[in-house]
Amino acid sequence: MERTLAIIKPDAFAAGAAGDIISAYLKEGFNIVAMKLLKLSYEEAAGFYVVHKDRPFYGELCEFMSSGPIVVLVLEGDNAIEKNRKLMGPTDSTKAEEGTLRHKFGTNLQNNAVHGSDAPETAEFEINYFFNALEFIK
Repeated sequence: MERTLAIIKPDAFAAGAAGDIISAYLKEGFNIVAMKLLKLSYEEAAGFYVVHKDRPFYGELCEFMSSGPIVVLVLEGDNAIEKNRKLMGPTDSTKAEEGTLRHKFGTNLQNNAVHGSDAPETAEFEINYFFNALEFIK
């Protein structure tokens, strides 16, 4: 079993899509082993996205991710990272295939509804950024 972090971003939360996205995770066969609703500060978003600190979009990304509530989840399942990346679709929602979360709920490159870890090392950092051992149901 593998774990991955998933985030329902401020745009999707504001649009009332959180329930539909959570339902999609469950229908895809993921076990949700941790979940919480948060409102990140700019500094908390900056710490999470530190890997992008030298990219031109970093400031805008941190502003966006601290602009409203988010839902962070830990999804568990076989090949969870790859399976979630497929379910999400490409980063740019305008290029996402029908049936993906970003096609259904995203609107553009930044407002793309969801985030998911891209590798086991990233998943470990991201999960530990938001959750401690006592917050898991398994």
